[in-house]
Amino acid sequence: MSPPVAPPGWSRWLVPPAALSVHLSIGQAYAWSVFKPSLESALDLSGTQSALPFQLGIVMLGLSAAFGGTLVERNGPRWAMTVALICFSSGFLISALGAATEQYWLIVFGYGFVGGIGLGIGYISPVSTLIKWFPDRPGMATGIAIMGFGGGALIASPWSAQMLESFGSDSSGIALAFLVHGLTYAVFMSLGVLLVRVPRPAKTAADGTPAPLEGVQVSANSAVRTPQFWLLWIVLCMNVTAGIGILEKAAPMITDFFADTSTPVSVSAAAGFVALLSAANMAGRIGWSSTSDLIGRKNIYRVYLGVGALMYALIAWVGDSSKPVFIIAALVILSFYGGGFATVPAYLKDLFGTYQVGAIHGRLLTAWSTAGVLGPLIVNWIADRQEEAGKSGASLYGLSLVIMIGLLVVGFVANELVRPVDARHHVPAQNQKEAADVHE
Repeated sequence: MSPPVAPPGWSRWLVPPAALSVHLSIGQAYAWSVFKPSLESALDLSGTQSALPFQLGIVMLGLSAAFGGTLVERNGPRWAMTVALICFSSGFLISALGAATEQYWLIVFGYGFVGGIGLGIGYISPVSTLIKWFPDRPGMATGIAIMGFGGGALIASPWSAQMLESFGSDSSGIALAFLVHGLTYAVFMSLGVLLVRVPRPAKTAADGTPAPLEGVQVSANSAVRTPQFWLLWIVLCMNVTAGIGILEKAAPMITDFFADTSTPVSVSAAAGFVALLSAANMAGRIGWSSTSDLIGRKNIYRVYLGVGALMYALIAWVGDSSKPVFIIAALVILSFYGGGFATVPAYLKDLFGTYQVGAIHGRLLTAWSTAGVLGPLIVNWIADRQEEAGKSGASLYGLSLVIMIGLLVVGFVANELVRPVDARHHVPAQNQKEAADVHE
């Protein structure tokens, strides 16, 4: 399925909305914590067990992006968006069946495995296309689209909470909520499939062949053999692990933090907190990634990782004594977390060029898969063990927060070690002509 080539005069500003329709849908993943309390109550699950669909979804996101990245580059964004639509919506429908029959493994399989494939293919579907449309501002372009993934929960969190309140938080109510999600997202994502366009062919050489790309160009196979790729892998993995563990447990976490205080947090307020985190996640993706076009990718990651560690320290040491400090620090962290995702495609473009940046980005997202397991596992496992030991409130998360600070420091060091790619990995100009093919 080849996407239509943009006709003369087509505005490149119509492409980000196409990408947003997909990313706003699959960004529902960040609202998973809203379902956790209901699932734990209805199906008698622990916090660690209720995180499994989310964890598997993030694992499959990274794996499908890695293995499907080359196919996305070859078949184009319309094919990728169609695959994402089918998998993501089907995942919800399978999960609805699992909730209705109280077969939790179906929820894990549907939301985590099938839906996770939709997450991965949908996430990378517009990246290389946007960079080709906006070579002058790659950070801003990818930030516009990828902010949708961070902002998806801004819509899904209160929407899901309202459905659980209306339909009930038992297994049948959860099933109906999953069903509505699957059908609604199928319709919304189809808008992106219909709207997306690819740019017209680049200027050609005198003999009619596509002109070689400008600047450093590295193939996906060569990129994974460079230290720069693996240093960025560590940077992304550490940043995501430090953020995703807290994000996945955001609603119960803020409830626990202030449960023993004079201002406890209600269920509806906790859902509102998840929505606020989503807003910060979304704003960071466009705001910080656009800033990276001005100050450089390495400098912006110094902010994400260094200042992020300080914010975690604030939460660990004074968060439970001041609700404003807890909320503000969490919002800053989530803005950095989202900004890191939106900036990494432009960082890859700076280091490896546009030749196969979509495929390289897909391979890098295996770091997200790893983090999707580590982050929630660290936070949930430690919280479960602390609760078994008789602890409660903020003490459930103290050790987890210290671990997150350490991970961000590791990522900071890795970012400092990034250098330009050695010339031996560059693709010769005569081998680049296929990169200008609009159907790649």
